[in-house]
Amino acid sequence: MARYTDADCRLCRREGEKLFLKGDRCLSKKCAIERRPFAPGQHGPTARRGKMSDYGKQLREKQKVKRIYGLLEKAMKGYYDDATKMRGVVGEDMLSLLERRLDNVVFRLGLADSRAQARQIISHGLVTIDGERVNIPSYRVKQGNVITVKDSKKEIAMFKEIKGVNLVTPKWLEFDSDKLVGKVLALPTREDIDLNIHEHLIVEMYSR
Repeated sequence: MARYTDADCRLCRREGEKLFLKGDRCLSKKCAIERRPFAPGQHGPTARRGKMSDYGKQLREKQKVKRIYGLLEKAMKGYYDDATKMRGVVGEDMLSLLERRLDNVVFRLGLADSRAQARQIISHGLVTIDGERVNIPSYRVKQGNVITVKDSKKEIAMFKEIKGVNLVTPKWLEFDSDKLVGKVLALPTREDIDLNIHEHLIVEMYSR
C-alpha cells in the first residue's frame, strides 16, 4: 500500500499554510512554516512564482484537502463520487463525508493530537462504536453513534495523557472528558467545518 513517508511539515510548507498535521508542534515555535515560510526544496527560498492558472488553484486545493485528512488520490475521488450521488451541494456533502471519518471524529473529540495519531489509535483496536470494536480509520460514523475508549485503566490513562490539543468540540459532537465517551449528535454541515477550504475548486477539477 502506498503511503507518504517524508516529513509532514513539508506538506504544510508546500501549501503555504498550517495544516495542523503534527499536533502541539504546529502551535509552538518549532512549527516549520513559522521558521521557513517558503516551499520545500533547494529552490524554495528563491523561486519566482508566476500567476497560478485556474487548474493550478484547483489542484492545490485538492492536494491540501487530501493532506489534511491523510488521503491518497483514489480515496479522495471516492468521496467526491459518493457526494455526487447525494441530494445536497456536492462540495459540502463531500466535506461532510470526510468529517464523518472515524479518525477525524477521534481527533475532533480531542482523543488524539492529530488525525495521523487517531488512525494509529483506531488501528490498534482501542476505540469502540456502540460497544463494538472498530479498527478501520475510514469508518463512516452515523448520527447517534457512541464512541468510547476500550475499557482498560491503562488505556484510559494513556488517552488522558495524550489529550492535549486545545480543540473546541464541534456542535455536532458531544464529549464527556471524564469518561472519554463521545457521541455523534448530528451529521456535520458546512458551517461546522472550520477549515480554510474552497471546496468548489475541487468540484470544478473533478467535474472536468
